[in-house]
Amino acid sequence: MRVIRKDNSPTNITLTVEGEAADLEPIRQHVLDHFKHTVKVPGFREGKAPLEMVEKYANQQRVTDEFMEHALNELYRRAIDDENIRPLSTPNVQLKKFVPYTQLEFEAETEILGPVKLANYKAIKLAKPKVNVTAKDVDDVIKSLQTRLAERVAVERPAKQGDELLIDFEGTDKNDKKISGADGKDYPLVLGSKSFIPGFEENLIGAKTDEIKTFDVTFPKDYGVTFLRSQKVAFKVNVKKVSELKEPKIDDDFAKTAGPFKTLVELKADIKKQLTAEKQQQADTEYQNELVRKVVEKTEIEVPKGLVEEENLRLEEQEKQNLTYRGQTWQEHLATEGITETEHRQRHYPEALERVKVGLILSEIAEREGLRITPEELEIRLQILKGQYQDPQMQGELDKPANRRDIEARLMTEKTLAKLTEYASK
Repeated sequence: MRVIRKDNSPTNITLTVEGEAADLEPIRQHVLDHFKHTVKVPGFREGKAPLEMVEKYANQQRVTDEFMEHALNELYRRAIDDENIRPLSTPNVQLKKFVPYTQLEFEAETEILGPVKLANYKAIKLAKPKVNVTAKDVDDVIKSLQTRLAERVAVERPAKQGDELLIDFEGTDKNDKKISGADGKDYPLVLGSKSFIPGFEENLIGAKTDEIKTFDVTFPKDYGVTFLRSQKVAFKVNVKKVSELKEPKIDDDFAKTAGPFKTLVELKADIKKQLTAEKQQQADTEYQNELVRKVVEKTEIEVPKGLVEEENLRLEEQEKQNLTYRGQTWQEHLATEGITETEHRQRHYPEALERVKVGLILSEIAEREGLRITPEELEIRLQILKGQYQDPQMQGELDKPANRRDIEARLMTEKTLAKLTEYASK
């Protein structure tokens, strides 16, 4: 077999692979051996005919098709092994020449990891964060529980701070078009809870049962939903009920009502424990993100453009799915943001680039550290994930090859981040 490598760019290569009879004959034998169990040859029992006879009686097109699939895969695999290449994408293969079972020539274009000048990640130091749960943090949760467990008493008077309103609401844009994600039905809103955007709750103070209120509110510039940021929205709110909250006294009886606790002290201790775990998890995530940012900042790497475009499209598909759940079409979303599909992709390109860059750098670190995921580790994680689902169909989804690869990749990322944390916190 002969391999000629052409570097189109630091991250893109074309391999010209030429196979001869010595390379192709074993593949031909393998394919025919597969066919001998399905092809009927006169005078021979199933699977007992010589391969030459099997070839004579088999469907020639099917034999050729299967041979080509096996040959291209096998010779490409050998070529990347010989050239010590780590492909990052499925190759674009073009057949150049084929003389049945004696000569095969093809070109395979693929993206590879370009030169990497990896940061000295072992020397990067970062102090691990310490979390602290204050008495106020615990009291805030207690207050939330107190509101949730309060008795609701309907009143006819105007609503005031601390009252709960049962509302239907709908937001529209400047063209009086309904905005997906800015509406709700039978929503219980406690005035003063600050659970809505600034200005919304204030406009409902003084409202009465069965009253309809209309007002404008401008969404914050850092709002979670991108297309609503800094957008002025006209709200129509139907106040269906105004209730006064009669909150229970915070004592041991309150703790028993809130959960399996005998005393208020036990309840507060449990809240503190859960808050500590949540804060620690958040702090650990932020710590790892900062650590990775430092490694990426000091690493020089050529990122394959094709991978970034693939990631950009994947992020777009996720966004489309989320919009579907919220009842908004893709075109409606683009119209709301006032951009074209091309402009949308350009806007999210930097995020896709950063994600690919991080993934490649973590993969390179894992390679240099010799990190591996054992079959046992993968199986344990699969069983844990399966335990989270009662539906056998959902459990079966986890066994699909693509999902197993995703889970294995996640495990590798976790292991790599743990190794970086080990070096950084020494």
